[in-house]
Order: sequence, then C-alpha cells, then structure tokens
Amino acid sequence: MKVIGLIGGMSWESSLEYYRIINETVKEKLGRFHSAKSLMYSVDFEEIEILQHQGKWDKATELMINAAQRVEKGGADLIIICTNTMHKMADEVQKSIKIPLLHIADATAEEIKKQGLKKLGLLGTKFTMEEDFYKGRLSEKFGLKVIIPNEEERQLIHNILYSELCLGEIKSQSKEKFIRIIKNLAASGAEGVILGCTEIPLLISQEDCEVPLFDTTRIHARFAVEYALKGDNNKI
Repeated sequence: MKVIGLIGGMSWESSLEYYRIINETVKEKLGRFHSAKSLMYSVDFEEIEILQHQGKWDKATELMINAAQRVEKGGADLIIICTNTMHKMADEVQKSIKIPLLHIADATAEEIKKQGLKKLGLLGTKFTMEEDFYKGRLSEKFGLKVIIPNEEERQLIHNILYSELCLGEIKSQSKEKFIRIIKNLAASGAEGVILGCTEIPLLISQEDCEVPLFDTTRIHARFAVEYALKGDNNKI
C-alpha cells in the first residue's frame, strides 16, 4: 500500500470527509482491520481564504508548494489536494515535487465518462466556476461540455460556501437554493452536475436530486485509494 499524502484544511470539515472516505474504502477493499497509510499537512484556511479573495494567487501557490514539499518529505508516495479551488495551481505544485499529484478534475472526469455523459453542470466557488483551470481541463483533456449557473446564482453559491459550509454551518434554506440551481442546470441541458467544491456534499446528496450528482470529495478520495493499492507500474 502506498502512503497517501493529503493537503487539507480547506476547510477542515471537508478534509475530515476525505480521511473518513479513504479509510472506509481501504477497509471495504482489504477487509479486517485495514486502514490507509496516510499523512496530512493541514493549512490555516484563514490565510488561504484571504489570499484567494485578494487575488494573491502567487502567494497562495507558494503556500501550496510548501505544503506539498512537506508532505513529500514526510514520506508520501502520492499527493491529493483536498479542495477543488486550489487545483488552480496544481501544475505548479506538481512541478515542485517528484511524486504524483492526483488531480481532482481528472478523477471526476473518469467517473463521468464511465456513465457516458457529455454535458455537465458545475457548482463550486466563483473561482472554480468562472475561471478556466477546471472547466478547461474537463473540456480539453476529456471532451466534456461544462455549463455553469447564471451570475446571480454563482454569487449565491459562493456566499453560501464561504459564509456557511466552510464554517461548518448547514442550513435547510441553503439546501433548497442549491436544489433549485441544480434543477435550473438540468433544464439547461446538464445531464449531470459536478459538486465542484468539497464542502457541497455536506449539504447536498444524490437523494436530493433526480439528475446524477458527482461528489468530487468521494470520487477523489476513492481515486487515491485505487492508486495507492495498485502495483508500482500504474500510470495516472
């Protein structure tokens, strides 16, 4: 079993889910008392959140590279970043380390392709929904068409993520708003919807919606386990 390195704390609520899912998946696959060989470097999300909203992505990249190098030095065989938004600097992070970084969009796209879907709605922070680092990767590398909510809905999602979910607050009225936005995306032709922020599954689950939902937290965590349990000749 390879050692899974996690860069967490963005927020710790979703990092907790990563740890749980990874260990549940290892036990599911290996049985008995098996759990994952893993180590996590957890950042102070206050620092990250400020840099995000000030547009200081270079400094945020430095923090992520530092975290990745600490995890690598700690003995990890692979790294996952436990958040969608901070994959904005995934390429720079990968260049700074010698071990593989498993990209959350790649893991999600592979799951989508298994279901034969082509047009997907994307929910996440405004950074993830509006910038090209995530949508572009899905379209250019995997041939998927990605649509996003309208501007008002994007701002609403962003506000709920940062003012509620990242603080561990779960509100029924916010859940209703997310369900309405998902229905709007389906009406616009989305065959499925990507929950492209690792906090969203704390609020919404498949049971809440008719359209297929892609829980990036669960997909990414299970993807890491699959990689960790393969032989040395595996490829990303």
